[in-house]
Amino acid sequence: MLQTAVVAVRDRARLQEIVGVLLRFGLADLVDTLGLARFAPRGSQPHPEHPLDASRPERLRMALEHLGPSFVKLGQIMATRSDLLAPEWTAALQQLHSHAAPLPWETAQPLIEQSLGLPVEQVFTHFDPVPLASASMAQVYRARLPAAEDRDDRDDRDDREDQKDGRDSDSTPAASAADIEVVVKVQRPGLRPQIEADLRLLEHLALLAQEQWPQLARYRPREVTRQLGQALREELDFTVEAHNGDAVARHFAAQPEIVVPAIHWALSGPRLLVQDFVPGVPASAVGADPALDGPLLARRGACAFLQMVLRDGLFHADPHPGNLLALPGNRVGFIDFGMVGRLSPQRRRQVLGLMRALVEGQGRSLSGVLLEWAAESEMPGRAPPSAARIEAAVDRFVTRHGPGASNGRLVMSRALQDFMALARETGVALPADMALLLKALITADQVLLQLDPQFDVVQTATPLVKAQLLQRYSLRSLARQRRAAMAQWLELADDAPHTLRLVMQRLRSGRLQADLDIRHIDRLSLALERAATRLALAVVSGAFILGLAPGLLTMGPRLWGIPLFAALGVAGAAASLAVLFITMRRQKALD
Repeated sequence: MLQTAVVAVRDRARLQEIVGVLLRFGLADLVDTLGLARFAPRGSQPHPEHPLDASRPERLRMALEHLGPSFVKLGQIMATRSDLLAPEWTAALQQLHSHAAPLPWETAQPLIEQSLGLPVEQVFTHFDPVPLASASMAQVYRARLPAAEDRDDRDDRDDREDQKDGRDSDSTPAASAADIEVVVKVQRPGLRPQIEADLRLLEHLALLAQEQWPQLARYRPREVTRQLGQALREELDFTVEAHNGDAVARHFAAQPEIVVPAIHWALSGPRLLVQDFVPGVPASAVGADPALDGPLLARRGACAFLQMVLRDGLFHADPHPGNLLALPGNRVGFIDFGMVGRLSPQRRRQVLGLMRALVEGQGRSLSGVLLEWAAESEMPGRAPPSAARIEAAVDRFVTRHGPGASNGRLVMSRALQDFMALARETGVALPADMALLLKALITADQVLLQLDPQFDVVQTATPLVKAQLLQRYSLRSLARQRRAAMAQWLELADDAPHTLRLVMQRLRSGRLQADLDIRHIDRLSLALERAATRLALAVVSGAFILGLAPGLLTMGPRLWGIPLFAALGVAGAAASLAVLFITMRRQKALD
């Protein structure tokens, strides 16, 4: 625990705050497991200050919300890991809300103007100082921009500043026909130092958990903290969110039924994001508007999401009802791209295997995918999942949810929850990007069912899955794969003579080195160090005994005529021989 103390020196105040919050919410066992009890603030109690009737998962959720954005994001990531956590934990963590008291306008206005480089009234024709939403990382406002606004032209509007100064900030002027409705997202001040401190502490705790507590290793704490750090650092830079939104908008540029808000780049930056306002309603409100067609919206939303996953490899990772909107004309709007997922071609192939199992009942490809993930997630000291067990579980899964299943119409969210439970039961830890995707698919399916309770995902997904399979195995695609493989073989053939010549030269000169990564070498080093210390002590002690023995044998009192020190020496030698004999017997039994 020395390393923990060293790490805690820099962030001790934050560590004490974290431990205090965990104790207040009755999570003393978690504090003890992580070895953090000695960092508890003075006067803190190992039990909550007031009784809490909530379950442990609910108390953890409340503690994470209280600790701020780093821990809220950690909980949201763990909520996607149904392959690792039991349903009661993921259900509680899915209710995490990143809420916070709104910043007063007197605090938010300077932050906005600092990013803009100009007073608010010189940029916007109207700015509502009452926030639309307030979270732990950012605050969102509504405003209006003049059409065709360009940052380079704003200096030409300085002569109108006097007119704007007389405007009542609390009034809402009538919108000009040329005005553009926008939302303005501003980052809260002082976030980065706290988040960086949280990440340092969490990364160290993850290291301790994975190395010292084998029972926690299956939750992959280091992998989760790496994912957390990447997600938080991206969210601290609003230009990342803007680029994500722009990329998705380009993918759907030829589909007017899918709306992604445009980014106003001239006004946006790392801590301020200005984008078009999307005048949509959540899925739960569609039934109240007779102009909106719920089933059509559900089909369009499902097609759009599946295209993100299977075709583009860039998908909205948080499609909850507030981010997936129904617009006039039965268009579907996607907003808030702060959390996205990216899929490599290999991952898209694996997703196709899962979709094919659901659409066509082809379980063999799904078994192969799970075995690939099992190989990726193999951990030292743990037996890999049984292939026979995985294949049997997949057969049960396909029977339950594939074509002709006894429960009738496939409900995607239910099938995917069952699939993640299958992974948990067979000991297969899903890759982080796949866990994020499956959670996003579950959330999107639940929203689509609000639009159309009879929504048939198989009917919608089948043409897309078949199209992707045809594209993957088309002559053009196969020829492209063959060319890529041939290029790799040619590169290998070109490199082989040079590599072989280099190896032979080093063998002749005796300079060939090998860099081996041996598991648990640190433990072996510690054991050898201890053994060497004991041997040194034994040698020194033996030298002293041999030097003093001649004198001691003739000195001191006698027992039955035998010098006492001589009797003690004989007894010690006999005891040493007995210990040596027992040790050798145990070693032989182990061998």
